Amino acid sequence: MDTPIPILLISLLLSSLPLFSISSPHTLLRSSSLSVSDVLFSPNRVFSAGFHSVGVNAYCFSIWFTQPTSDGNLTVVWTSNRDKPINGKRSELSLLKSGNLILTDAAQFTVWSTNTKSISPLQLQLLNTGNLVLRNPSDSMNVWESFDSPTDTLLPNQPITRNSRLVSSRSHNNFSSGFYSLFFGDDNLLRLAFDGPEISSVYWPDPGVISWDEGRTSYNSSRIAAFNSSGYFRSSDDFEFKASDYGIGAWRILKMDVDGNVRLYSLDEGKRIWSVSWQAMSQPCKIHGVCGPNALCNYDYPGEKDGRRCSCLPG
Repeated sequence: MDTPIPILLISLLLSSLPLFSISSPHTLLRSSSLSVSDVLFSPNRVFSAGFHSVGVNAYCFSIWFTQPTSDGNLTVVWTSNRDKPINGKRSELSLLKSGNLILTDAAQFTVWSTNTKSISPLQLQLLNTGNLVLRNPSDSMNVWESFDSPTDTLLPNQPITRNSRLVSSRSHNNFSSGFYSLFFGDDNLLRLAFDGPEISSVYWPDPGVISWDEGRTSYNSSRIAAFNSSGYFRSSDDFEFKASDYGIGAWRILKMDVDGNVRLYSLDEGKRIWSVSWQAMSQPCKIHGVCGPNALCNYDYPGEKDGRRCSCLPG
């Protein structure tokens, strides 16, 4: 019996669509691509991965909390090409047959890549943890994962190691790499540093204080730190803390902020507001580079807004 024309046309149309269009919204298959209008979701829909706008027709492939905050902004937790934004037209994230995941711009130049290879077909999946993984579905082994290369934010159970660091954004409106970082130094201590155009310096823990007096040890070379879903942070140098709202229930992020302080934030899901539940520096004027080379840092007077204030040197 001959196939009816309408059914034949539908079959031909479906066969011509890209694989992503007829696959799960949580998975990108081999030989498929994501364009600026496409989004991957975690199964619990808490996280999204796609092209985040960072300017006029400028995008970075990123991961963010799906629900915006009360001010309408998205909380971005990872970015692949923060220092090389791409054009929105004809730019793609593609999972090649070779197993390499590449981000190409409108001119088809590769601006970012996982540099992975695999004979077996791989899949790109966004997990409920916010971890974007490139894995072999036959054995569930991860070939690459975003948790191994953080930008300025850690999610629960995402480690910072000897091979990774958190680097602040340049400003609240400029998401490129900034001047502040959280990392493990050569002495195995977790540290904060300012790396400016002219000088570099470590300022946390206080370099003038012996590590033992800060409760730190440099005799553990494993160099790994992370916090769990309850808000407990532990580092291999014996540094530890608990969130002020310690306990299960709230989403939390640890962020290297643009002002040089590292903070743990907790999400009030009802109000959609992130609140500080811990911070490394209680005296922000001790953060290096906060006011530039020719300015003086002062704390606000009682009754005024919290924080620091920069003013020009007299004379």
